[in-house]
Parts: sequence; C-alpha cells; structure tokens
Amino acid sequence: MPKGANQKLKLYYLMKIMLEKTDDDHSITMPEILAELERYEVTAERRSIYADLQTLDRMGVEIIGEPVGKTYHYHVGSRQFELAELKLLVDAIQSSKFITAKKSNELIRKLEGMCSEYEAKKLQRQVYVSGRIKTMNESIYYNVDSIHNAIAENRKILFQYYQWNIKKEMELRREGTYYHISPWGLCWDDENYYLVGYDAEDQIIKHYRVDKMLRIKMSDEQREGKEHFHQFDIAAYTRKNFAMYGGKEERVKLLMDNSLAGVVIDRFGKDISLIPADEERFTVSVDVAVSRQFVGWLFALGKGAEIIGPDKVVRQVREEIRRLAEQYEVK
Repeated sequence: MPKGANQKLKLYYLMKIMLEKTDDDHSITMPEILAELERYEVTAERRSIYADLQTLDRMGVEIIGEPVGKTYHYHVGSRQFELAELKLLVDAIQSSKFITAKKSNELIRKLEGMCSEYEAKKLQRQVYVSGRIKTMNESIYYNVDSIHNAIAENRKILFQYYQWNIKKEMELRREGTYYHISPWGLCWDDENYYLVGYDAEDQIIKHYRVDKMLRIKMSDEQREGKEHFHQFDIAAYTRKNFAMYGGKEERVKLLMDNSLAGVVIDRFGKDISLIPADEERFTVSVDVAVSRQFVGWLFALGKGAEIIGPDKVVRQVREEIRRLAEQYEVK
C-alpha cells in the first residue's frame, strides 16, 4: 500500500480523530477511522491502527473498544475535563465582566477543542446566553500576567490609570503621571479584577481596577509594605469595601430582622456572630469601609436593617440621608 504524504503524523492525526469524533455517546469503526486518516493523507493497515490505539491508551488517551454486532466501535473515555466542567468554565468566562467579548469567544473556542465536535455544539449554545456589558480593555490579560511577574520578582510596578469622560474617551488620571505601587495580590469582586497594593507615598493599602491600568512595567525598586500584608486577608478586604469603593474602616453594629440572616452571612461569611436581640431581630458587629455604597446596601435592605453604633457612623448615615433628601426634594 503506498504511503500518504503525512505518514509521519499518523499517530497525531489518529489522536485528533478520536478526540474530535468520539465521546461517550459517539463512537467510530475501524473503516471510518481509516477513511478519516485518508482525509489527512495518511494511509494505514488495520493491524497498525490497533497498535496505535494501544499506544494512545498508554499515553493517557483512554480508548474504549466495544463490540456492536459483528463490528467493534471505538471512542475516547475519560477526558481531562468533563462536559459539565467545560460548561461551567464557559459560563464563568461569558459572565465575567472583565473579559472582553473578543477574548471570551477566543477562550470558549479553545475550550471547545477539549471535547468532541458533538459536545462542542453544546458549548456553542452557551455563548449567546448572556448579553453582559464587557470591558473594552483587551490588554487586561497581559496586565494580570505583568502583575503576577512583579509579585514573583518582589518588585514594584509603574502604570498609568484612566477613566472614561463624558465623550466616551479614555482620560488619563493625574494627567498621565505614572503610579508607583507595590503589588501584593489580585482579587475579583463585583465582577471586576482588582490589584491590591501598597502606596508608599501615602503609606496606605489601595486597590485599582486592572482593566483601567495602562502601560504596566516592572520597577527596579523592591516592594514595600510587607508589614501591612503579613497577615492580610484579601477576601476580608473585599468584604469590607462595598463594590470596592474605599472609605474609613469602622466596626459597625447592625440591628437586623431574622429574615436577613442569610443576607448578612452571604456578605460577611459564617464566622461572624449573630446575637439575638429579641425574638424577631439580631445584632451583628462587622468591619466595613463606610462609604455611600455601604449606606446604599443598607438602605436596600429596607426597614429590617439599622445601624445602631458607633454614634459617629450613625450620624454619618443620617447626614447622608439628609443630603439625599435635599437632592431629590420636590420643588
């Protein structure tokens, strides 16, 4: 039998065929395997294919052969990712606000390559589920990589930071002056990626939207602020900062209806203490960055939620209510 032009790639194309054309619900026969190989300009005899299938199995590609009537049918068994796991990853990518629409589609196509062509169609249907607003900064992936590299090298980073103006144009903050920050971690909150770092000039911990960072480069200076991050809990930091808006951190005491216990636990975790106040209410003390976003969260809970301490925070909330009342006063 004359050899095909791609004979040296026979094992590769056989693996490709098995991974793309078969799964637990779809199998392929030996004549079909030979026909598929011919499409890649590879010729083979049955005996060599049997040996190659065993080689693939030893390489970690599980090949299952089952008799159906007088013919054997072959398919790939377990894979690195199950279809349910791939669907979960696709949904996470598609719903992630910080991943651009273009990159979302690129990542999903790559995930489709990890299952059969039949299962890929089930993933493709997921692509159009969400019409979420996406970030427009395509460099976010490289930003994240640059930040991780700086953390690994124990170095500061330099970057420019921007905001959108009324003309929908990118406008550099601080007139384009570079920020010089010690990066200590990344967190994902309120559907956005944030850098958490130490600003040596202001001597405080700050956070920045990664998709709004431009021209990141590694500094020659070593990171600072280690003493602030020795026992720093980024998860706790994001819980305190509502929608990642800053504010002075305070320990506030809340009086809540029992029906809001789940809301409080979802926000602050199960380690907090819920102390019964009476049969219908409980009190809880939590650390928060007191901001308009925190006040807004509290207002949204209605009459069932109330700040009862400390007094200065109660006064701050009352002042915020007064300002809002004046702003929306009917004239």
